[in-house]
Amino acid sequence: MLELMICSLVTIVPDYLYRRYAQGKRFGKEITFFSVWYELRWGITGCLMLTIALITMIFYYHPSTTSAAIYFRTVPILPEGSGRVAEVNVGFSQEVKKGDVLFRLDASKQAAALETAKRKVAEVEASFISARADVVKAEAQVGEAKANLQQAKDELGVKSELQRRNPGIVPQRDIEKLQVLVDQRQSGLDAANAVRESAALRLSTLLPAEKASAEAAQAQAQVDLDKTFVRAGVDGRVEQFLVRTGDIVNQLMRPAGVLIPEGAGRSVLQAGFGQIEAQVMKPGMIAEATCISRPWVIIPLVVTNVQDYIAAGQFRSGEQLVDPQSLRQPGTILAFLEPLYKGGLEGVTPGSSCIVNAYTSNHDVIADPKTGALKGFALHAVDATGLVHALLLRIQALLLPIKTLVMSGH
Repeated sequence: MLELMICSLVTIVPDYLYRRYAQGKRFGKEITFFSVWYELRWGITGCLMLTIALITMIFYYHPSTTSAAIYFRTVPILPEGSGRVAEVNVGFSQEVKKGDVLFRLDASKQAAALETAKRKVAEVEASFISARADVVKAEAQVGEAKANLQQAKDELGVKSELQRRNPGIVPQRDIEKLQVLVDQRQSGLDAANAVRESAALRLSTLLPAEKASAEAAQAQAQVDLDKTFVRAGVDGRVEQFLVRTGDIVNQLMRPAGVLIPEGAGRSVLQAGFGQIEAQVMKPGMIAEATCISRPWVIIPLVVTNVQDYIAAGQFRSGEQLVDPQSLRQPGTILAFLEPLYKGGLEGVTPGSSCIVNAYTSNHDVIADPKTGALKGFALHAVDATGLVHALLLRIQALLLPIKTLVMSGH
């Protein structure tokens, strides 16, 4: 309607003024209800053509959408395991800080496992004392075996020397027995050395490995016990927290509630524009929005990012072929907009529905010396038509509360 009124000022009105003052025709005389089309046909035709062209240009170069909202992501409150709720520390709706315990599961099984792991660590540490004693004992056995071996070697040496000096003075059988005794005690020394090496290896390698394994099991048991405490991962607010003591919760059931991070939905507004605006929507464009939760306020914005994919074309591979005819609803170009000034979205409730206008600016192209005069004039006209859309947005902002409160059946 506004576009039609503006176009009529430069088409129908001049045509009427010409008929009235140049040709002397008057309403009710030459110009009647039945002769309006014939008398003002050039103005009416020009008005309709100009209106269609103006609306097309405005909505293409300065796109508008009502599919805009301040989306925010919530964090589901779920335990990593499953169990029965033993304690609840927050209410249905409450502010929480990162690390606060929201609720606790029954931890009798995990506590018993942790105690068992601690006992295993203590058992391994006690084995270190026994292993050190075994090493000392093995060292003593090695010393005893060396002494016995040396004694047998000395006795064999004496009798062998006597036999050499006086053959027959020492029976050959005694010398052979002494040689066997030396070999036997040499084997005993080797066995004692092996026992010492085994005891030292157990003390230096086996027991430390057992202790490390026991400590790892203790750490795992501690982690399992800590998992029974469900904590807030970020600062925020818990909403719809319905878990009560005695409930059984696990990851397959519905979440115990949702955690809304602090500041969620306070910085970015998302808007879906028609696919035809894919070549127009660019980062850096200036935009304006009015939201139902903050009526009669125009919020200046800037486009920071434009998603390069349309969600309607997404599919998951499966056993059926994709049929494009099943795409009944055309998708939109998703744009991310941030306030042009700090605190621009203050007072707007996260999740609120908004109306957004984006405005094309050709200032850089117009300022380019290579741009011709005709093209520059046309681009000036394109930028100037953004004023019409800005007026329309302000009219919508004025009527939005009335439409919501009066026309919606309240």
